Amino acid sequence: MRIGLTSPVVTALPGFHSPWERTAGIDELVAVAAAADRLGFDHLTCSEHVAVPAAVAEQRGGTYWDPLATLSHLAAHTKQIRLATQVLVLGYHHPLAIAKRYGTLDRISGGRLVLGLGVGSLEEEFDLLGASWADRGAVADDALAALRAALGQRLPSYDGPHFSFADLVVEPHAVQDRVPFWIGGSTPRSLRRAVTLGTGWVPFGLGHDQLRAMLDATELPDGFEVVLGSGRPLDPTGDSERTTRALTRTRAAGATVITSHVAADSADHYVEQLEALAVLRDRIEESA
Repeated sequence: MRIGLTSPVVTALPGFHSPWERTAGIDELVAVAAAADRLGFDHLTCSEHVAVPAAVAEQRGGTYWDPLATLSHLAAHTKQIRLATQVLVLGYHHPLAIAKRYGTLDRISGGRLVLGLGVGSLEEEFDLLGASWADRGAVADDALAALRAALGQRLPSYDGPHFSFADLVVEPHAVQDRVPFWIGGSTPRSLRRAVTLGTGWVPFGLGHDQLRAMLDATELPDGFEVVLGSGRPLDPTGDSERTTRALTRTRAAGATVITSHVAADSADHYVEQLEALAVLRDRIEESA
């Protein structure tokens, strides 16, 4: 059972972050990341928002650490855990900018980058950044194809409806032969986009029955990753039975990778929770 973590501190989603995170900083985040790395967890995440409207922040939260700066710092304090953007908004970036910046992160981390990528959902943020809201889906599809052509290439070339480039050097570049693309979304179209242009799908806002039905109706490629959240924050030391049920239910819904929030009242407590979660993970795997 592969379990990753929605990194604490870096976001402040209502109902999913704890009071201690409000005053925590990079030292606490590094302590959690180092423990997750030592305990064999699959990945750490970091989301992207440049500026969230104040009214929207009341529902989604307003704290979003920059993923490139954050994951680059964590790369220096970890050895094997994967570093995942969840998600980077395609419409905010030129594909070659992603290829250069995150390709550099892939290199300095020794090939541990996972690019979680999405179409975007905040029109106000698109307007702020001068990005096109109306055709964001078409732009995202072309950006995904362009990004796949560029990542890992010193001399990338691509010619599409929105992006075209050739005879350009991008150095450094990603060291993985095929950087994983986890495509975010909640619609059948997002799943089709993930199957066609990505290597995994990160759905949100869908019930397990609906997820299972969508996956069963889709032919998934070999090695395709379905990355599902385990629901409300887990408390493996306080309620190991509920934690076990949440993990097994999420796997039964189709998850090949589970991303979990962990309840805690301090960074030290968070590490204790991770240690207990690792024991439960291994126990579930042994009994499978």
